[in-house]
Amino acid sequence: MTHKISFSLAMALAAAVLPAGAAFAQAPAASAATQSEDARLTAFLDAEFDAYLKTQPQLATRLGLKDGGDRWNDTSDEAARADVEWRKASVARMKAQFDRAKLAPEAQVNFDIWALEADRAELSYKNRLYRPPFYSRLYSAHSQLPDFLINTHSVADATDLKNYIARLRSMPAVLDRAIERTKASQAAGINPPLFQIETIIAGSRKLTSGAPFGDGDDAALWADVKAKTAALVAGGKVPQAEADTLLTEARTAILGLQPAYGRVIAWAEQSLPTAPSGKVGALTLPDGLAYYENELKLVTTTDMTAADIHATGRAEVARIEAEQDALAKQAGLADRHAFYAERARLNPPRQYDDAARTEYLGTANAFVAHTRSLLAPYFGTLPAYGIEVVREPAFSEVAGGAAHASAPSPDGKRPAKTYVHLVGTVPDPAAMYTLMCHEAVPGHNMQGDIQVRQQGGPKFRAVTGYVAFGEGWALYAEALCKEMNAFPDAASDFMRLDAELFRAARLVVDTGIHAMGWTEDEAVTYMNTTGRQPIERSRSEVRRYITLPGQATGYKIGMLKIMELRARAEKTLGGKFDIKGFHDLLIASGSQPLSILERRVDEWIARSAAS
Repeated sequence: MTHKISFSLAMALAAAVLPAGAAFAQAPAASAATQSEDARLTAFLDAEFDAYLKTQPQLATRLGLKDGGDRWNDTSDEAARADVEWRKASVARMKAQFDRAKLAPEAQVNFDIWALEADRAELSYKNRLYRPPFYSRLYSAHSQLPDFLINTHSVADATDLKNYIARLRSMPAVLDRAIERTKASQAAGINPPLFQIETIIAGSRKLTSGAPFGDGDDAALWADVKAKTAALVAGGKVPQAEADTLLTEARTAILGLQPAYGRVIAWAEQSLPTAPSGKVGALTLPDGLAYYENELKLVTTTDMTAADIHATGRAEVARIEAEQDALAKQAGLADRHAFYAERARLNPPRQYDDAARTEYLGTANAFVAHTRSLLAPYFGTLPAYGIEVVREPAFSEVAGGAAHASAPSPDGKRPAKTYVHLVGTVPDPAAMYTLMCHEAVPGHNMQGDIQVRQQGGPKFRAVTGYVAFGEGWALYAEALCKEMNAFPDAASDFMRLDAELFRAARLVVDTGIHAMGWTEDEAVTYMNTTGRQPIERSRSEVRRYITLPGQATGYKIGMLKIMELRARAEKTLGGKFDIKGFHDLLIASGSQPLSILERRVDEWIARSAAS
């Protein structure tokens, strides 16, 4: 799963119902004056956030709001700069109106995070030129726009459908702006790598192939709008005659995308001769190392340098390999290499087919339900909405592609989803369990469900995400599944360590690419041999790291911090340690920077020790 900075999460977010104050039950009672000041701060932050939402129609849609449902976010440089200035002005207003010392501890956290977001927005803006809209493997504009319409823009009535069509009509303008922004980055020496240019060309052609553009199966957007319209008719929300009219409008709008994607393809083809390959990390870009160090600060919410993270990765790889050796010996095998060889013998390579896909989704959904039944001894606050494991849309599905999660809609009508890529070679079936722990329960889907259902605090906390916290929690969730006895056998536990090894290898590879001059092939070799990933996935992962510098480091850095804090709490509190209270403290109040998380845990330890 991936994350966006500031008020959005790569997983998408929503809102529901959590008993007020559930996350803060162990905090000391506040005076009436403090409660009043806390409430006043919440009202202030909610008003500020409401104002912000008016400039972010896509976020509003993620939250289930109708306002702005016919528009895309303004992606211009002017809008980005205005956003930074607005945030800074908002923080100034907050500091002028509130004395932080008069707030309760949780209100102080809200105060601090709102202020921190302005600083982070400014730092992110400094790196804006390095993030052109077509650069990212995960978030390239050519695929993100249709992905948003298909997977996020819900259609519950005629207004939603009309808004969907309006967004279709305005997509060409958004794509054209994306081309211009990417050209500006290219002029500054920041060129998308060759492999990414090739992906953009292939993806754009796929999106504009089939009906209504020509013969063949329905194109992704046409299939989606037809299905959503049919659902409205079947539900009695729209009469057939009106539906036919709207479908005609949608078809015209979709046909209008072909020239726009043609311009994307033309730009991409023109970029092919100068697109870099081989050594393509941040280090090769103008002032690239400074850019990368800034990205690490944004992702990890720490002051760890690339060298620090690289060394941590090397140490973690060695530790995990030793644990694998020990587990292999317990299973009667010589070492981890023998265990891997036995897994390969039991699961010879085979390609995904429809039967394999059906089996994977059935097993995955059953395991998520099983894991969900084990939560009560470990959490005071539990997920409330549906969670589904589904196949990645065809236009973005790739062999070895990374799974990712999205949260439910505010009313729970759109369930939380984990998307998996089911093409290429079928992975070891024992690896699926850890993946579900990470993406679904008790990982991203569960954490997002709980986060967005908070009440009593400011609304912005439900949608503010930090990679190191969110991905750190999801990786911690993998280890928690072992503690919960969720895994069916020793092979599943071994593959849990395999997954952790993969995340440790990411620390080495990401920093190797961007700070130490590794080539793509060097990174792929390390990920394949030490990270133990199949060659196709190793290639896919490395290309993700190249085009999203630093993001992959958040997983292990976040997990290590959570494990450190839990160990500190257990050692200090002894018999007073409450695992439910610890977990609720972490995830029931929303995503947070690691520095603030550490402070909150230390305060919780002090309160618990004194009780």
